[in-house]
Amino acid sequence: MNREHLDGILEKGIALLVLLLLVIAPLTTGAVRAVDFFIVQFLGLTALALWIARMWVYPGRRILWAPVCWAVVLFCAYTAFRYLTADIEYAARGEFIKVFFYGLIFLLVLNNVYKQEYSLWFVYAMVCLGMILSFYAVYQFTTDSKYVWTFIKPDQYMGRGSGTFICPNHLAGFLEIVLPLGLATLFIGKISHLSRVLIGYASLVILAGIGVTISRGGWISTGVALAILFFILVRNRSFRLPAIAFLVLLIGGVTTFVIKTEDVQKRFESMVTSGKLENIRFKLWKPAYAIWQDNLWLGAGPAHFDPLFRKYRPEEVQMRPDRVHNDYLNTLADYGIIGFAMVGAAFVLLFMGVRKTWKYVTHSSNGLYARTSNRSAFVLGASAGICAILVHSFLDFNMHVPANALLVVVLMAFLSSHLRFTSDRYWHPLKLPARILITLILLFGICYIGWNGAKAAREDAWLNKAEQLEKYSPEQRRALLKAFEIEPMNYETAYEIGESYRAESWEAEPGYEDVAREAIDWFNKATGLNPFFAYGFLRTGMCLDWLNEHEKAEAYYQKALKLDPNGYYTVAHVGWHLVQKEDYSAAVEYFERSLALKPIDNPIAKSYLNISKRRIQESP
Repeated sequence: MNREHLDGILEKGIALLVLLLLVIAPLTTGAVRAVDFFIVQFLGLTALALWIARMWVYPGRRILWAPVCWAVVLFCAYTAFRYLTADIEYAARGEFIKVFFYGLIFLLVLNNVYKQEYSLWFVYAMVCLGMILSFYAVYQFTTDSKYVWTFIKPDQYMGRGSGTFICPNHLAGFLEIVLPLGLATLFIGKISHLSRVLIGYASLVILAGIGVTISRGGWISTGVALAILFFILVRNRSFRLPAIAFLVLLIGGVTTFVIKTEDVQKRFESMVTSGKLENIRFKLWKPAYAIWQDNLWLGAGPAHFDPLFRKYRPEEVQMRPDRVHNDYLNTLADYGIIGFAMVGAAFVLLFMGVRKTWKYVTHSSNGLYARTSNRSAFVLGASAGICAILVHSFLDFNMHVPANALLVVVLMAFLSSHLRFTSDRYWHPLKLPARILITLILLFGICYIGWNGAKAAREDAWLNKAEQLEKYSPEQRRALLKAFEIEPMNYETAYEIGESYRAESWEAEPGYEDVAREAIDWFNKATGLNPFFAYGFLRTGMCLDWLNEHEKAEAYYQKALKLDPNGYYTVAHVGWHLVQKEDYSAAVEYFERSLALKPIDNPIAKSYLNISKRRIQESP
């Protein structure tokens, strides 16, 4: 076997692995779980290993370096810096690993999967996958199914199609990227009549899939993508009539769906309360903005919005948001102006490259084409799809879902690879020092990401096992201890272990004082790993109260209250502490405030408020 033939095998292997990870990620609920993401990582890291082999099998290879690569590399380096300087190592490390992995996949695809045949494979695979997910979503919508595979969807997502994603908005994000690819290939792709019919049918099914997600952000962003797509198509005489006919059919179908579907009308009506636009995600923007203002240039740290949220929580939001539901504000809060500028520069450079390559892929000096072309179809469809997700990112956090983020990253790499048609200056010789440097970086990435991914998957397996066991049982504690042994930087696991000991101490069996001290040690570990973790301080105070050390407990409650001043749970427990001190009048104020923050499903405040009032009446 000669080197050229072996190189071709390695190249096809990389293309298949990239395609496989793009298919598996959406099918595994978006690859949001550590175990599922590790499978995706394994495929990507294997492809990176094949890239190393290609560089040494065929020494004369050149590297393709588009301008956007500088922004990608700088942001990866900046994320590494912010990880090393972050307050919460565990959260920052997880985010850095994702960014580093996405950056390596971008460079991998840019330099190994740029041939036209691969982009066509990609379109067919993604459109077919989008159709399958859409069929599943339509089934969920029409049957009111509560399942995603064997998982039960949260109550707020019932009655909406989500396909293999848990959140319907994330399915809409995936489909809105794929739909323009299908439609562009349908109208201007150089494909057979049978393929055109199949892609046309699949595109209509995908459109229906977006519809049944009942995702307002998905509908808006899809509308923007289609407007861009049809604006370009209508400008060309060769495709004007088919595009207009399809557009009329599309508008008619969408109008009928909106009018006939009661759930759609309710979704829009739910946004308007007393003539004012209302949505819980908009209330998350204010604390995100405040976090950014307090960390203007560098940001709070990778994935730090969620741990910091309680400190900035508005009174009307008594939930854990996880993300901002606005990728732009999330980036500002986590990475500051510097990180936001790098991400913004990546997309600016990307679209500058698209503008530059457009006339080359359309074979026209004015950017308009009169014949079918797979290159122009892909560039048009991919650009419209990325525009769609960028619009949707104003209202959701699709870019924090690995399946959608990887799809965007691969599309960006494919689009950037088209710069090779404009000039040879983007190709650079891969001399020995460069090959050694790139090999070392890729080997580091493979080892570091692989080791952490395997560790996260093992930790996740033990945490899932603990979740299925009886709460606070010795068996559950052993599972949690095993998870903490694997990942000793996870503050939430330390907290749950402390909770297990606290619950045991509350049984008041002989030796309960020592058990309470053990619980305090674990809560201190949790707050040491995350100094913003209000509940860790809260539980330490409770254990001290249980040991009749009320004055010492006071400082911990005040720390918790400072870190979560508007949290109903924290406020109620401060009231509980005052009950232990027999300061019932002060306790009543905290319980009433807690109930004002959350009137329903607040048993501690409700029951102890009645107790406190009764004790006040009984006292002299």
